[in-house]
Amino acid sequence: MTLALKRISPLALQALVFALVSASFTTIYLVQPVLPVLQAEFGISIAKAAQTVSMVILGVAFSTLVFGRLADMYPVKPFIVLGGTVVAGAGIACAVVDNIDVIIALRLLQGLFIPALTTCLATYLARNLPVERLNVVMGSYVSATVVGGLGGRLLGGWLHPPLHWRYAFVTASVMVLATALAAVLLLPREERPGEVTRTGPGYLELMRRADMLRTFAVGFGALFVFGATFNYLPFYLSAPPFSAGTNLITLLYLTYIVGVIIAPLSGTFSNRFGNGLTMILGSLILAAGLLLSHVPSLVTICLSLGMACAGFFAIHAAAVGSMNRKLSCSRGRANSLYILWYYLGGSAGITVMGHGFKHFGWMGVTGSGLIMLSLLLGVGVYELRTGH
Repeated sequence: MTLALKRISPLALQALVFALVSASFTTIYLVQPVLPVLQAEFGISIAKAAQTVSMVILGVAFSTLVFGRLADMYPVKPFIVLGGTVVAGAGIACAVVDNIDVIIALRLLQGLFIPALTTCLATYLARNLPVERLNVVMGSYVSATVVGGLGGRLLGGWLHPPLHWRYAFVTASVMVLATALAAVLLLPREERPGEVTRTGPGYLELMRRADMLRTFAVGFGALFVFGATFNYLPFYLSAPPFSAGTNLITLLYLTYIVGVIIAPLSGTFSNRFGNGLTMILGSLILAAGLLLSHVPSLVTICLSLGMACAGFFAIHAAAVGSMNRKLSCSRGRANSLYILWYYLGGSAGITVMGHGFKHFGWMGVTGSGLIMLSLLLGVGVYELRTGH
């Protein structure tokens, strides 16, 4: 650990990372459980309502490499200030405007600046912590993405009444601004990174490596399936035979808690049995969850969502672990590329499965997911056979 980071206790650092990352991810998924409410309030299509989520994810995908590169070149605190201000300001604006196109544009703006918080923080940690300490703190980072995703859904669809979704934007904006300010005040100052960024393979060289491309494909495919499945879940469950209300649908997102448990367990499992086997089992469990979701029982739906969460976070943890094990340098660039493809997959999944849902209902969503999972299964088999 650098001398600067010795001034902040390990527990305080983990808490700070957890707070900022979870607040950022709360913003991403804030409106997901109230998409049917937005559809009715603005008189728009399901696909149009879904853009209030997909545009944030697309924004994150577009800007993550930019902020990853900037964080390699300069101290990160100014970027955290910028990101917190823009994300919070756009969130407040979403709470007051009455035009859905403006809201979608503001959501894209939030997505473009969320990496100023998350990617820059990850780069700061990677630059200032030794490997053994970094693994522990990044565990808090991954858990925070899970809790933030869950918190956003609960905030938008349960803690605030669904019809008062605008208040949820205000709450999320205050959280982002407060945690960004805490990070700026509490994280030790660092000097300009300087020559460090000129070592190791660049983005294009990493993209030419077959082993990296396989890993990026796994990240793309995993969120393609998982993100879109949960995005169209409210429309599926609000219709017959379930006819579930927004509060009940939102409570089903509590299955996300499975991810908090599975993510670290998957890392331990991968260390012992290999990342390939973890990818295989994760793909099979997620596929089983999709199939089980067709049983017309809310209890069974709850079980299927838990399985989907377990499978997804196992795949995600194995992919990240596999990638970092294969690299001795340029991990920051590789992780930025992984995040890029990960969120491109999420945005693409929402778009593709939106058409599937429109023409084939829930079968269009799960069918698209199963096709993608067959590709992830193939990568897992290859990884297992080659011993990666």
